[in-house]
Amino acid sequence: MCKIIDRIGGSGIDIRSKARTLSGPIKDPSKLPKWNYDGSSTGQAPGEDSEVILYPQAVFRDPFRRGNNIIVMCDAYTPAGEPIPTNKRHCAAKVFSHPDVVSEEPWYGIEQEYTLLQKDVKWPVGWPTGGYPGPQGPYYCGVGADKAFGRDIVDAHYKACLFAGINISGVNGEVMPGQWEFQVGPAVGISAGDELWIARYILERITEIAGVALSFDPKPIQGDWNGAGAHCNYSTKSMRKEGGYEIIKMAIEKLANKHKEHIAAYGEGNERRLTGKHETADINTFKWGVANRGASVRVGRDTEKEGKGYFEDRRPASNMDPYIVTSMIAETTILGK
Repeated sequence: MCKIIDRIGGSGIDIRSKARTLSGPIKDPSKLPKWNYDGSSTGQAPGEDSEVILYPQAVFRDPFRRGNNIIVMCDAYTPAGEPIPTNKRHCAAKVFSHPDVVSEEPWYGIEQEYTLLQKDVKWPVGWPTGGYPGPQGPYYCGVGADKAFGRDIVDAHYKACLFAGINISGVNGEVMPGQWEFQVGPAVGISAGDELWIARYILERITEIAGVALSFDPKPIQGDWNGAGAHCNYSTKSMRKEGGYEIIKMAIEKLANKHKEHIAAYGEGNERRLTGKHETADINTFKWGVANRGASVRVGRDTEKEGKGYFEDRRPASNMDPYIVTSMIAETTILGK
């Protein structure tokens, strides 16, 4: 059984999937058959010409069916072979196949925050219906029934991602109760987007089984509560070598010069999250600093001390498209565009 996934629907964040049976085990995406779906039902094609073609791109083990079953990451094209407008993977692949980008081996580590909601009332799990828990403080990395809500889902997702072959590097409870984070990476180039989308899919499936709604809204609860982001940790081969700190500072300057363009591509509703409060920088201001979680870009103490390493772009929203964000960072910092 082969699980085929078109990683994105017409909204830009919804994940769609369908399944088919194959005659035997296949691990190479180039040997998998193309398939199609009704794009008029996903907002990606008109009804009079609704066929959209799925091109297999990456293969993962299926943690739900297990055995020889696989999950396949696909992107979508017209019957004429043109990428449809919501196919952001195609554009990202062009950036990551550029010789200058390939030679720099860009590494990514993405911190995906999300919120678990009570399905029928769309209110965070663990919160009293129509009411609020105690103020933020005890929930970040918290332990206990009155602090950590939904850990069974989080741990099931962690194990499923490991089984699938996703390079998931950790999980933790977040500042707002009912909000969690998982990290994917280090991953090289286009694989960062593939792995994050599949990790999101697996999480959607597990919350579906649990009867809990999953939200990637960057500010699910208004007021004195943290929003949800997808911080992107990034380095190139030059940044990881001796003297790399100077390359890092040059890259940050390039990001500052393209701040508006990046913000426009970093997720919908991000203006509700990037207010200058709750560990964010104001959306209209670019600033960076060492160990500063109120900055647009943060450099770690270890990177400063060692003179090489990586930096963290804290601006992306939790609902960002990782293909857009990762390729845009590479394009700005390596290709200088």
